[in-house]
Amino acid sequence: MEPKDYILIKIEGEYAYLREVNEATSDKDVYIALALLPAGVDVGDKLHYEMFTYTIIE
Repeated sequence: MEPKDYILIKIEGEYAYLREVNEATSDKDVYIALALLPAGVDVGDKLHYEMFTYTIIE
């Protein structure tokens, strides 16, 4: 899988909704467990996904 950048758009309980930076619609939102994301992540944070790892980017 190729590297992608996401924005965390919503947190519901133990799960987060991520949207690709270049996508305007919610058709391809990713629903993922918060435990797989970096500690301290919050709504509005930008994340980089590569090699099964998410990192916070600015």
